[in-house]
Amino acid sequence: MRAARSSILVSAIVCCALALSATSAVPAAAESLAGQASVIDGDTVEIHGQRIRLFGIDAVESRQRCSRGGKQWNCGKDSAFALADRIGRSAIDCRGVERDRYDRLVAVCFKGSEDLNRWMVEQGWAVAYRRYAMDYVQAEEAARAAGRGLWSGSFDMPWDWRKTAR
Repeated sequence: MRAARSSILVSAIVCCALALSATSAVPAAAESLAGQASVIDGDTVEIHGQRIRLFGIDAVESRQRCSRGGKQWNCGKDSAFALADRIGRSAIDCRGVERDRYDRLVAVCFKGSEDLNRWMVEQGWAVAYRRYAMDYVQAEEAARAAGRGLWSGSFDMPWDWRKTAR
């Protein structure tokens, strides 16, 4: 009788485990979205109505202004325009890494074989988001040394600007 109970218990546990695994969400790393993208800002795109945050980078906010040569300029808009120009009308492929607290897919996005996240940092339109990843630190250092994009003047880091803008 004890053996029969153990067998039933093991069977019940296995069935529950199988049922849970069948209904659990697919990990973000397995998610991929491809298609024509709309650029929301320098680190966010939308494909098929789903917002995608670019992994490992942080771009200046759309309303954020920077300084160059003693004059203010709309660096946030320029960051978004740079990404939109780079993508053009091409389809992109975004490969999920995780989901953020807003349930957006956080992904590395590609135009062909080009890593768009890296391109944004290399061109100086975004910075490496060291809080979450170190993948793009060298690209940021190269952009800074060359004075590209944001690095052609002065700006507040996006995370600092967001704190003061609220």
